Amino acid sequence: MTRTAIIAGSGALPRLLAAELGNPLIASLDGFAPEGLTPDVVFRIERLMPFLRHLEDAGVTTVIFAGAAARPRLDPALFDPHTAQMVPRLLQAMQAGDDATLRAVIGIFEEAGFAVSGVADVAPDLVPGPGLLCGTPSEADSADADRAANIVAALGGVDVGQGAVVAQGLCLAVEALPGTDAMLDWVAQTARRPNPQGAKGVFYKAPKPGQDRRIDLPALGVETVRRAAAAGLAGIVWQAGGVITLDRAAMLAEAEAHGLFLWSREP
Repeated sequence: MTRTAIIAGSGALPRLLAAELGNPLIASLDGFAPEGLTPDVVFRIERLMPFLRHLEDAGVTTVIFAGAAARPRLDPALFDPHTAQMVPRLLQAMQAGDDATLRAVIGIFEEAGFAVSGVADVAPDLVPGPGLLCGTPSEADSADADRAANIVAALGGVDVGQGAVVAQGLCLAVEALPGTDAMLDWVAQTARRPNPQGAKGVFYKAPKPGQDRRIDLPALGVETVRRAAAAGLAGIVWQAGGVITLDRAAMLAEAEAHGLFLWSREP
């Protein structure tokens, strides 16, 4: 018997994938419980090798990473001898940035014999292709989206963030460690447009250039739409095929209620 394991962080995505998979093993990183699911096993990074052996014993052949998780604090006293041997590799990757860390994690799982799948492999409907979902962006909005896409690509090249807000050609904010919600809240509270009667601006989201899309794809949900509306933006744009949309029906309803457009755009 073969089985897929969801390596789950917090949020709704693990639950959505579990519904698609039927009977996956749910493995939760300690401190980052998934929404609406009871984990079959909770693990810590310091005990990674025993955890991998547990997955193998449970018949797991494929893993999929889903949900949000911050870098956990490591307790040196908890390391088993085999996991301790990985510490230099993990620390070197962590010092190089999030993308390097995630690549190292994928490598460890693959070396242990597990195939690593992405969200698009399991639930392609959660990762929309190109198209306008609702609303109508103006030429100015499209120009702002172009500018934001260039900014996000530059940020991603140095492994910083996956989002930016641009209005009237000016960058109002970029996404960094505090995340999307903090960025949009900052725009709502402080950002001013040069021309109050001009374009309201757009929030753009995309994966980092060269990112392994099997892990840590950016995600948008109904709360993102609410915060974009509170920030006075005209719409949300994202790279088609590179961003997860959580509860798309609710996102559409919220966007239409606030007069925002939602645009899954070609890279």
